[in-house]
Amino acid sequence: MAQGAGAGVAPLHIGLLFGGRSGEHEISISSARTVARGLRSGANADRYQLIPLYIDRSGHWCGSTTAQAVLNGAEPPTPLDIGLRALPLEAGEVDVWFPVLHGPNGEDGTVQGLFRLMRQRFVGSGVLGSALAMDKISMKAAFAAAGLPQVLYRPVLAEELAAMEGLCEQLEHSIGYPCFVKPANLGSSLGISKAADRGALIAALQLAADHDSRMLVEQGLQVRELECAVLGTTSLEASVAGEVRYDTDWYDYETKYTEGHASIQIPAQVPAQVERQAQRLAMAAVQAVGASGLSRVDFFYENGAERLLLNEINTMPGFTAQSMYPMLWEASGLPLVELLHRLVQLA
Repeated sequence: MAQGAGAGVAPLHIGLLFGGRSGEHEISISSARTVARGLRSGANADRYQLIPLYIDRSGHWCGSTTAQAVLNGAEPPTPLDIGLRALPLEAGEVDVWFPVLHGPNGEDGTVQGLFRLMRQRFVGSGVLGSALAMDKISMKAAFAAAGLPQVLYRPVLAEELAAMEGLCEQLEHSIGYPCFVKPANLGSSLGISKAADRGALIAALQLAADHDSRMLVEQGLQVRELECAVLGTTSLEASVAGEVRYDTDWYDYETKYTEGHASIQIPAQVPAQVERQAQRLAMAAVQAVGASGLSRVDFFYENGAERLLLNEINTMPGFTAQSMYPMLWEASGLPLVELLHRLVQLA
């Protein structure tokens, strides 16, 4: 297989896979546009040849013509509702896959397992790391086993909602208000609610159950939200820490992806020892779930106590205009073009 740029050396063919069967479909398209631009810019233009492939909302894989049209801003085609029946012909030309897929059926080990079966190289975590990081209950169990600090939480199964009053009493006793209710297997704050009383808790549990049969209820604290980016496989590097600031009650989906609703401070205005602790914990979180390649680790920081608590890990963080992962590395001295090159080489 070709190894990249150089006189007389054929460029690597990068299969940029995006879209997918998840609620983060549009975010994936936006991320893929950034990745495509970075892989076609600077030295990467000679190192790599991009083969974009688009997965529609039904799971059907579309070839490069359709994929490039979507990247260019065309309306995605109407889903065929047939799922994956065959790979586009261009898939046979791919040397390394770059799956810019967020959420279920893309970030959870599913497509990673397909690549393993195909014996293909790919950017990002493998099956185990992807699956553990995607499932919030399993992720928190892995963090707990590694002795990493977290907020109070309690897993909830959908069948427990049949005895709602008793469940609410248990949650009020063990977690209290305010609390957050999250589906176990969705990203980007989809299906997440904040509850300050029993009525809101019941509504939050019902909403989360519409998205997933497994849920998580977490203690709500007065905190700042910090994030740290991690890069590497056997040897890990952590970026500077960044902070997400917002005027809303919490960092929900609309706040995350609507321009002007949130601001980002890089580097975060925290004591140096807090940033160093965030970097250490970020790398420990990656190791706890067996992730590799790229990850973004999110924290809760309690100012008064100077206490840092792990929130979650994301093994295919966004690359949109509002996304922290590439901005954190840019601030750490690794611009987008070189960051993407490093990720492909790690694959």
